[in-house]
Amino acid sequence: MESIGKTLIILGLFIVLMGVLLVFFEKLPFGLGRLPGDIYIKRDNFVFYFPLATSIIISIVLSLIFILISKISR
Repeated sequence: MESIGKTLIILGLFIVLMGVLLVFFEKLPFGLGRLPGDIYIKRDNFVFYFPLATSIIISIVLSLIFILISKISR
């Protein structure tokens, strides 16, 4: 039961950290979601947006964070 509590605390801190980062990323000039590798197609009455580069960067960052957390918790 103690490990579940620790996991929930770490998860809560992670969510708060992500919220703070999202607030600050909004004010940066490049911003996530508008990177060069993101696919954006706009036609007359059709818009398709797939944030490919943003998804890859978020995946790498989250993987590194989870690897770091698992190494610290050992």
